[in-house]
Amino acid sequence: MAEENAIDLICLADGESTLLVRVLSRHMPGVLPWHDFLDAEIVVTSGFAKGRLGVCLAPDDLDSWSQVLSALVAGRGAAWMDDGRNPEIRFEPSGQNGVAVVVVEDFASTGTSVRVPVRLADGWANDHHERLQRVRSAWPREVVETSTGAYEWRR
Repeated sequence: MAEENAIDLICLADGESTLLVRVLSRHMPGVLPWHDFLDAEIVVTSGFAKGRLGVCLAPDDLDSWSQVLSALVAGRGAAWMDDGRNPEIRFEPSGQNGVAVVVVEDFASTGTSVRVPVRLADGWANDHHERLQRVRSAWPREVVETSTGAYEWRR
């Protein structure tokens, strides 16, 4: 799938700072078990820094993003992709109403970290639930693990 068909799973932007997680395509289409993994990129911009990291999202990453969204809606901080496989993205309360501090840490690969505050737009939670659904609709799970380490196509 070409980049012009990409879907932004996360898009938090306030004019000064932006966090995007853009899903680009399937990682290895047609290859078990990698077919359901998704190539994506994390893009962070602020007045001070700009960075882009390629990542590979596992199917479970979408499930955990749904859980992180629930925590954020409840006003709690949360971490996403904190398993060491990809850069970790943390969302921390800022103490200011409607502002979250986003921290992206890629210590395992590049050794970098960036921390930017982002003002959350009205309706951001519903928007992000819809974004998650669009990603799942565009790239549905088509592989099932029938037993440990054994995969087949979902029927």
